[in-house]
Amino acid sequence: MAFNGFPKEGLAFLEKIIINNSKEWLDAHRDEYERYIVSPNKAYIEEMGEHLQILVPTIHAVPKTNKSLFRIYRDARFHLSDPIKTRIGIIMWQGSGHRMQSSSFYMHYDPYEIFVATGIRNFKPTLLKTYREYIQNDERRTELHNILEYMKSKGYLLPEPKYKKMPRGCDADDTHSYLYKMGAIYAYTTFAPDSTFHSKKIIDRNFKIYEDMLPLQQWVYELTLHCDTEADVCRWERR
Repeated sequence: MAFNGFPKEGLAFLEKIIINNSKEWLDAHRDEYERYIVSPNKAYIEEMGEHLQILVPTIHAVPKTNKSLFRIYRDARFHLSDPIKTRIGIIMWQGSGHRMQSSSFYMHYDPYEIFVATGIRNFKPTLLKTYREYIQNDERRTELHNILEYMKSKGYLLPEPKYKKMPRGCDADDTHSYLYKMGAIYAYTTFAPDSTFHSKKIIDRNFKIYEDMLPLQQWVYELTLHCDTEADVCRWERR
């Protein structure tokens, strides 16, 4: 299937899920889900993956559920009353680790907002420990700070520090010591669904964002090469 934009029917379908959030309802509307959500999203992953190979030849863009396309069901252990997600997530990642702990190009959308990001949106314990050790090197910490400042100069947004206190073993007197308090490293932007989102032009728009964010994506990728997240992967796979 050629990608020609995300259909308006897909956003309308997500709005219906908000009102009819049950497995029974989704099962009864499986054909619409496949037509308006799964098929165009897989087509987007294939085309965007080809574009991203220009930036990252080893990118993983796998048009399958639980790979580049997130599953529609939430974890039933924690979401008994609303088991169906009302937004669609797409991820393309670099590296051999778990996709959620790998440097990635990410997007999710719902009827009201499109969110486009690069990096890692949540450090699990193993990667967080590696990150804090990694940036104790002055050059690495300064390089990250400069990249984040560049992201801001381009109009992109950054997460706030997750931790209020300085972590043990980290020096508050270090230059750019605020970076020790981060629980994730990524840049992002948001925009409302518009005619571009519903057309093939969304490929070019998102690719330009990812191209701008490439220095951050590559810095985070270098970080992940210093981390063995096997224990964290096991926890993720049980979800």
